[in-house]
Amino acid sequence: MSINKELSNRQFFQSENDIHHSPYEKELEFYSAVRDGDLDAVNRTYTPLAVEGYGRISEDNIRNIKYHLIITVAMLARFCIEGGLSSETAYTISDIYINKIDVCQTEEGLRQLHRDVIMEYTRRMKSVSAGQAYSKHVLTCIDLVYDNIYKGVRVGELADQLGLTPQYLSKLFKKEVGMNISDFIMAKRINAAENMLKFSDYDPIDIGNYLCFSSHSHFIACFKKHTGLTPKQYREKYFRLNWRSPEKP
Repeated sequence: MSINKELSNRQFFQSENDIHHSPYEKELEFYSAVRDGDLDAVNRTYTPLAVEGYGRISEDNIRNIKYHLIITVAMLARFCIEGGLSSETAYTISDIYINKIDVCQTEEGLRQLHRDVIMEYTRRMKSVSAGQAYSKHVLTCIDLVYDNIYKGVRVGELADQLGLTPQYLSKLFKKEVGMNISDFIMAKRINAAENMLKFSDYDPIDIGNYLCFSSHSHFIACFKKHTGLTPKQYREKYFRLNWRSPEKP
């Protein structure tokens, strides 16, 4: 069946059975409230997850709800990026909740995830609206740092990609973020190293190489400066800490 014929058939069926998609203006008001971090407006325009009358995209009821919820999460991420949230943060939150949606098998659980993801994005956007929003150049710079965290990146390279001088970018970044770009890059590299030490089996020397430290001794010195522990000590203290079963008394 061609798309035009199927479109005509579906529109006729929906008209005959009084099935309508959510009004565009109502959706726009809701997503805009999340983007603005306006909790009052979100609570006013929020409706519990429902799919009746919103278009059926799967004959399986649970899968149908999941598809609608995934669409909602994708929309939330994009509106929040538009509002100033780092795309890396927005997309990672999206990934986390879509993973949760994927394994959830109950309507009640999916409805709770719907509420949770809305509140998660709204709270973050409230912080952005309260003064933590960054300019387009700084947001792009932050995204480039995340994209190149395992490759190594320098201020001059970031400035070139943004079409700015290193001096101007450094001044702008320090003004908005409150720290030097080089310090920000190092902080993110150390954060990545912490996660790898906690949740992977890679040797510290391999982690240092993977994160483009000039030598293992340099990696150890930088890591200890930021965490107070050597990579080896950090792993011994935190490795898969959250995965361990409570010890029996």
